[in-house]
Amino acid sequence: MTNAAARQTDNSFDAFSFLARFAPLIFLLLLMAVFAIMEPRFLSSVNLFNVMRQVSITGLLAIGMTFVILTAGIDLSIGSLLAFAGLVAAAVAKGGLQDRFTVGDDAIGFGWPLAALAAIAVGLIGGLLQGVAITRLKVPAFVVTLGGMSVFRGAALLFAAGGPISGFQPDFAWWGQGRIFSVPVPVIIFLVAALIAHIVLSYTRYGRRVYAVGGNPEAARLAGLNVNGIICSVYIIMGFFAGLGAFVLSARLNSAEAVAGTGYELTVIASVVIGGTSLFGGSGSIFGTVIGTILIGVLLNGLVLMNVNSYIQQIIIGVIIVLAVAFDTFAKSRRRKA
Repeated sequence: MTNAAARQTDNSFDAFSFLARFAPLIFLLLLMAVFAIMEPRFLSSVNLFNVMRQVSITGLLAIGMTFVILTAGIDLSIGSLLAFAGLVAAAVAKGGLQDRFTVGDDAIGFGWPLAALAAIAVGLIGGLLQGVAITRLKVPAFVVTLGGMSVFRGAALLFAAGGPISGFQPDFAWWGQGRIFSVPVPVIIFLVAALIAHIVLSYTRYGRRVYAVGGNPEAARLAGLNVNGIICSVYIIMGFFAGLGAFVLSARLNSAEAVAGTGYELTVIASVVIGGTSLFGGSGSIFGTVIGTILIGVLLNGLVLMNVNSYIQQIIIGVIIVLAVAFDTFAKSRRRKA
């Protein structure tokens, strides 16, 4: 009788566990249903593609942020690093800074491949520097990336003398404005990057090590893992996605400027946390991050269609972040008691 009761208990449906696992997806579907009822334009193909195009940049950053938060880290510098990397890419695409205030595509430049590589290189170097400061100098990630936010923004302002760099060749702009079978190119880049990141985290030894370090760094160290190396690597990955996002954003806007990416930190962290990745590390997924990113985009788009004040939109996002973290904390305490 005891064994039968135990099997029955094991096979019983745990509503809380189900909700904890699929809450972001359920909330997204409910949110879309509400907006579809209140605003018929919401479900139009034009609007849905517009939502996906808008979230593709922050989505790329959110993929990198997932790696960082899985190790219980944080990166507040991503918006500033994106702006700096975008300006460097734009300068390469234009062939220098002499035509940085010129709007038009007369400049020959060095082509989009070198521009993309330049943006990614800047991102990688920025991520490496911050990772080394965190692991070697033992400075908390919050402090390092807060300083990086100021440093990279200042570097962006200094690099372009505070002005924009605009007007690129059509093959450069295609990466942000083009389409493949009616699907915007930035959306394809975002989804492909998400798929690769999912495979890395879920099916590779490196991914398991990232989870291990985030779950219990001391246990991971005793197991022989290079904890500092893994922590440094996730900031390099974050830098890679910041550089890639900078290139795509510059191509989409056909312009790069020092104020680009302002406020992206809040949106990106919100996307990751709402998607179920724990701020305490060791728990989360790329799938959840993608859902969280789309959820934020759907929420903002729906509020705009309903003419909700932009200030209220920020309040709503802030409240959702707090609720998501509170839910995560409650879920962890419940699992420990179980």
